[in-house]
Amino acid sequence: MRLLTLLSGHKYGNLISDLFASSAELMIDFPKGVKLGVVFFIDVLLCVSATWIAYYLRLDEFVTADRLVTPVLLSVCIAIPIFLFSGLYRMVFRYSDWFTVRAVALALAIYSMIFAPVVMIYKLDDVPRTLGLLQPFFLFFGVVGSRLVARMWLVGSYKSRLDYAKRPRALIYGAGSAGRQLLSALRTSAQLSVVGLIDDDPSKCNRSIDGLKIYEPTALRELIVKHCISHVFLAIPSVSRTRRHQIINDLAPYRVTVRSLPSLVELADGTVTVSHVKALDIEDLLEREPIEIAPHILEETIRDQVILVTGAGGSIGSELCRQIVDIEPRILILVELSEYALYSINAELQQRYTLQKAKIPTKVIPILCSVQDRESLQRVISRWKPESIYHAAAFKHVPLVESNVIEAFKNNVLGTFNLAELSIEYQVQNFVLVSTDKAVRPTNVMGATKRLAEMTLQALNAENGGKTRLSMVRFGNVLASSGSVIPKFIDQISAGGPITVTHPDVTRYFMTIREAAQLVLHAAVIAKGGEVFLLDMGDPIKIVDLARRMIRLSGLSERDTDNLDGDIQIQYTGLRPGEKLHEELLIENESVRTVHPKIMKGDESWLALSDLYAVISDAQRCIRIDDVKGLEGVLASAVEGFSR
Repeated sequence: MRLLTLLSGHKYGNLISDLFASSAELMIDFPKGVKLGVVFFIDVLLCVSATWIAYYLRLDEFVTADRLVTPVLLSVCIAIPIFLFSGLYRMVFRYSDWFTVRAVALALAIYSMIFAPVVMIYKLDDVPRTLGLLQPFFLFFGVVGSRLVARMWLVGSYKSRLDYAKRPRALIYGAGSAGRQLLSALRTSAQLSVVGLIDDDPSKCNRSIDGLKIYEPTALRELIVKHCISHVFLAIPSVSRTRRHQIINDLAPYRVTVRSLPSLVELADGTVTVSHVKALDIEDLLEREPIEIAPHILEETIRDQVILVTGAGGSIGSELCRQIVDIEPRILILVELSEYALYSINAELQQRYTLQKAKIPTKVIPILCSVQDRESLQRVISRWKPESIYHAAAFKHVPLVESNVIEAFKNNVLGTFNLAELSIEYQVQNFVLVSTDKAVRPTNVMGATKRLAEMTLQALNAENGGKTRLSMVRFGNVLASSGSVIPKFIDQISAGGPITVTHPDVTRYFMTIREAAQLVLHAAVIAKGGEVFLLDMGDPIKIVDLARRMIRLSGLSERDTDNLDGDIQIQYTGLRPGEKLHEELLIENESVRTVHPKIMKGDESWLALSDLYAVISDAQRCIRIDDVKGLEGVLASAVEGFSR
């Protein structure tokens, strides 16, 4: 039955290959005495075969077994002692080479000088004298051939075993469907040696999958130490984030690289397969459960509507586009200044549906345009008449903005002002600005320009009578965005360190890109106009703790005074110009819960529209004469907490 199963699942070539490999593995594992016995037996068979063939060539017929007894006994009694004393049985078959051939030739020469005279001189009964010459000749080729065939048979298996022993060893955490498929993929890749699986489900423990035992979580430490585990794969896509954190914390004391399978959402999207593993799951850096918003809540402001996204090729903008397309608006307009970024997100959106062999239901329109170009924006909005605009375009890298104050003001403030005024003029229903926690009592130009952009919306919203709902969403740091420390830390770890942190006490709020995009989209649903929305992101995270966590998740250790042999050093470089130790989310320090328990809103003061126009006018005058100090003074006079 087993043979039928093998035949039904293999081609004959693969079956023979598997049988040879399996038998070679068995032979390598035999005790030395058993192996020697096998070789003795093969050499006896070779003596019989050589004698039989010699008879056939001499008499031109196959003789009966009784005629072989005398010459075979003679052959065995001479050959085995000679082979034994000449060292043929001390040779390792898998290392057989031309030296082996030479040794066999010498042994057979001695054998021939004894066997041939006995056969030819003593005239054994019914044994032709020419057998004394023919039989040693065939025996030589038989012995040499057996050694070379054994080398070919054993060497591949032995090398495979050595390669297997040298491979990094891994554990798979999760013995469900994902864990089983991952085990199959890892065995196929032959890059890692999986020594076992771990599962939280007691009913699976102490059972096995493909010959590997499933252990309880309490065995984790023992397995890592005993088997020198270097990789742990988290094949638990459906487990809660809290449990994932517990597992990662359990692994923290050990130098293991933690890799993870995609989430169930990613698996369901079909954009990745279960064999894709991530070297670092960015969401595992959060100390809380990611916040999810049900997609059906967003349908009333997206499905079958015209949506415009600025900064569509950026980290937040591109994720907005992905989530918007999935809800199937009638038209999605991508506004982006970078040609390459615009090309990339447009191609990705088209491919998402091409891979699923379906025509994209949304008309995607890529527009190469700057939000500073009011005339181009007006042509786009007047032609397509979007119902909602999500404004993610901004210059946001703090050190770069500090060195480019005028361009930052033109893009972050005047660009927002252009877009908001046009939204009111063409009666766009929803306008949502992507802002930042650096806008709260800002100490840098980037934060100051973003706060003035917020105030622009608040002032315009107060005057437009609610026809266009202008609101803003304030983020903390977004994990893995282009401005986040995460990509920098990953590059620094890959380069062997050091990791650079500005200050040991600096903290930041963090959220995922997915959370950020959902918050922006949800703001359009619940906004009445003028609100500042923010996410309950839990407690702020110390950047140095984040760096240490990333080092541990990479299977490395921190090098410091207590561990001079560690892998990655953390260096403190000092706070950059305009950088705070701790960021805030609200200016007034008071917030109100919305219909979503994890989304809050703040009601903050702003400039009257007439005062805002005066600030804009002063700023434009400074820009015309290239007066950076004057422009910084305008910002300082308008934005609370900012000074120069």
